[in-house]
Amino acid sequence: MMQSSCNGVVIGTVLTLATSLAHAATWSDTAIGYRFGTQFTEPSNPEEIDKHTLSLTHASGYAYGQNFFNLDILQSNDSDPAHGSDSGATEAYLTYRHQLHYGKLSDEPLAFGPISDIALTGGFDLNTKNTAFAPRKRQVVLGPTLKFDLSRGFLDVSLLYSREWNHCGLDACGAPGNRNSISFDPYYQLSVAWGVPFDVGALPLKFQGFYNYNSEKGKDYFNVETKPEQLMRTSLMLDVGKLAWGEGDNLWAGVGYEYWRNKFGNHDKPGVDTDALTFNLEWHF
Repeated sequence: MMQSSCNGVVIGTVLTLATSLAHAATWSDTAIGYRFGTQFTEPSNPEEIDKHTLSLTHASGYAYGQNFFNLDILQSNDSDPAHGSDSGATEAYLTYRHQLHYGKLSDEPLAFGPISDIALTGGFDLNTKNTAFAPRKRQVVLGPTLKFDLSRGFLDVSLLYSREWNHCGLDACGAPGNRNSISFDPYYQLSVAWGVPFDVGALPLKFQGFYNYNSEKGKDYFNVETKPEQLMRTSLMLDVGKLAWGEGDNLWAGVGYEYWRNKFGNHDKPGVDTDALTFNLEWHF
């Protein structure tokens, strides 16, 4: 009940923010998404996990830059149980990024070669999950972004300074020498995000996704040194709405892939590497 209440508050807050941003936006795109896969993993868990994910995504531009946020609500099967339950765990993960564009602030883009402009990106990630581990991630990022000049779509490459705070609810984390709450060492994040529409004959498609490389961030809850982490989540989507009833950029369907190495900086244990195929749907409005 408490988890459902928290998720409701988060969703309500995000919807309010989305509405406010849309009124001030020069352009906006909001979507409800769904993805499903059966090959997900979690650290120290040797089982493959089924996950259903509902998402709310919003991107918009305004006079000086742009906003992006994404809220994922992830539901695992019983291979990843909630604390004290035989049912699967529920996780909420929120990402927000804001960009200030040099060109919009100065009326002249800082363009060179394939770069159309440079932006300053800042933002945060928040998560909660009702497992025995009980993570509560709080992450802030700040750094420059190169915005590539594409004829269609976008490609952003960012180098971000990151600080992260988290929590471990396991009894072992509270043992002498270990930590329940942690402030990780500062680390850098190389972040690449893209969305590229293209056509193959009469088929309207788009290739989209992101890739993050996080450097090591010091010792974890058990005083074990973390290792660099990689996460890529990408999908190839078909514009079903345009084919079915002639309305483009409305209903999309496709397949995706999640690649994760040294999940959360963990290593040398089961479940830290993921290779998961997904089925994806998006409804844009």
